[in-house]
Amino acid sequence: VQLQASGGGLVQPGGSLRLSCAASGSAFGINAMGWYRQAPGKQRELVATITSGGGTNYADSVKGRFTISRDNAKNTVFLQMNNLKPEDTAVYYCYVNIPYQGSYWGQGTLVTVSS
Repeated sequence: VQLQASGGGLVQPGGSLRLSCAASGSAFGINAMGWYRQAPGKQRELVATITSGGGTNYADSVKGRFTISRDNAKNTVFLQMNNLKPEDTAVYYCYVNIPYQGSYWGQGTLVTVSS
């Protein structure tokens, strides 16, 4: 299973970005999909997850600003990020979990929020 993330970049505070992550290969029966992030000098932290049934979970720091969604037909997960803040600056990693196979991770995409 390969994951290809895209959509990162430089944005001003208050701006928006949309991340995408497409899974390919033997990506059948994906259960959870989601995003983590890692800021410089900090541990990787959960941003948002979404189950195959559409259930979502968000870190408190992004609730009300970020929205996770998925396209099951295309094995793709999205993260719409609005009202971005400098503290959202990080490398964002997508992942998928496939029952009986485990979790797979994307290569990371850098999001920089700065004026």
